[in-house]
Amino acid sequence: MEVKVMKDILGQNDAIAAALREKLAEQRVFVLNLLGSPGSGKTTLLEKTIAALNKKLRLAVIEGDLFTSKDADRIARHDVPVIQINTSGGCHLDAPMIEKALKELNTDALDLLIIENVGNLVCPAEFALGEDTKAVVLSVTEGNDKPLKYPLIFKESALTLLNKIDLVPYTDFNVAAATEDITTIHPGAAVLPVSARTGEGLAAWIDWLLARVREKREAAR
Repeated sequence: MEVKVMKDILGQNDAIAAALREKLAEQRVFVLNLLGSPGSGKTTLLEKTIAALNKKLRLAVIEGDLFTSKDADRIARHDVPVIQINTSGGCHLDAPMIEKALKELNTDALDLLIIENVGNLVCPAEFALGEDTKAVVLSVTEGNDKPLKYPLIFKESALTLLNKIDLVPYTDFNVAAATEDITTIHPGAAVLPVSARTGEGLAAWIDWLLARVREKREAAR
């Protein structure tokens, strides 16, 4: 019975997500669902991303958190539209939450929408939000065992960002082993070592995003 209830929940969520995806496709907005653990550096990476893209693309951010607006406040300082969603303890965002948030955004005036999901390596991977694709941020301080311990989120993500790469010399993180595990779980997935703090590797990340936006525009023609 519990499995049936879960299927009903996911089915309803997926129906709303599909409708959102169709609407945003018509508007040629590329939507990224950004995932990762608390402390992996998602928000800092997002700040650096906005700084690099703000004059190239029209973008907005939806921030998911259990409580507070701390991350949304950080993003708002970069002069982009940002909507805060508080889940009040919920471990993930879902499509109905995104549907409601989008009513506060002029999506006709956007090229890129980034949804920073709740910090969690489990629940967010199961819920579609109407995104085009998912990317997951894995900090090297978390250990390179995480892809095998939490395979679904890496299987669902087209890109893994190995963040805080500047700290590798101070950890036992094995970049080659983590990359092999990720690409075994998801053959064809991209893996980019980056440091949101130093800027290392961010140019490749920005190029990846710009390419996805161009692809979305071309597909909509």
